[in-house]
Amino acid sequence: MYDYEYAVLRAVPRVERGECVNIGVLLYCRRHEHLAARTHLDQSRLLALDPVADVAGVRRALAGVEAVCLGGPEAGPAASDSPGQRFRWLTAPRSAVVQPGPVHTGLTADPEAELRRLFEQLVL
Repeated sequence: MYDYEYAVLRAVPRVERGECVNIGVLLYCRRHEHLAARTHLDQSRLLALDPVADVAGVRRALAGVEAVCLGGPEAGPAASDSPGQRFRWLTAPRSAVVQPGPVHTGLTADPEAELRRLFEQLVL
């Protein structure tokens, strides 16, 4: 079993109200240097919280999160950072429409299977 950390990504269309919809999960397993994200934006749920929410902007932010997880040139300045550094950057508190929730920990034999399980349980 390997320890891992994860955080739920949330869309908070009106930051001042604090209402949110879960739109993804980040998972980092240090032992495997595994950093991955699974995302899904339910547009109708987002628009129920704010009928004028910037759906395209949220989708762009999610694409950026996925790029940072993958590393490489699309990750921008984070490309040269380790997976752990990228996870810490992605989970740093921020006041934006796409926000990470608190970081939680767990144990798993298969980080990718655990990411799928968390995504299905917490996002879909």
